[in-house]
Amino acid sequence: MYHINESAENYLETILILSKKLPVVRSVDIAEELGFKKSSVSVAMKNLRQKEHITVTKEGYIYLTETGKEIADMIYERHEFLTSWLTSLGVDRAIASEDACKIEHVISAESFEAIKSHVKY
Repeated sequence: MYHINESAENYLETILILSKKLPVVRSVDIAEELGFKKSSVSVAMKNLRQKEHITVTKEGYIYLTETGKEIADMIYERHEFLTSWLTSLGVDRAIASEDACKIEHVISAESFEAIKSHVKY
């Protein structure tokens, strides 16, 4: 798929989540959501823009490109699925979400699909 680091994946996932609840997404919204400094977010947005995972309008509105959305959707699906699965196993929701966040970045597509298939049956 795409070679992208965990931090970039987190940013893309955050943009996706924010775009579902806000009319537009700006760096300040991302900084607030993640508890990061705006300067750190600006550097990350520049990198994501250079890799063509996002576009930024002159007003500062951030949009996912097709590749950015694919990555964000993949990470978000993993996060939601793993959180739900761990919760169903009796793990506290907050812990399940935290663990899912760690797992979602390192699990291979093959292993994730195998777990999904197994859980469905």
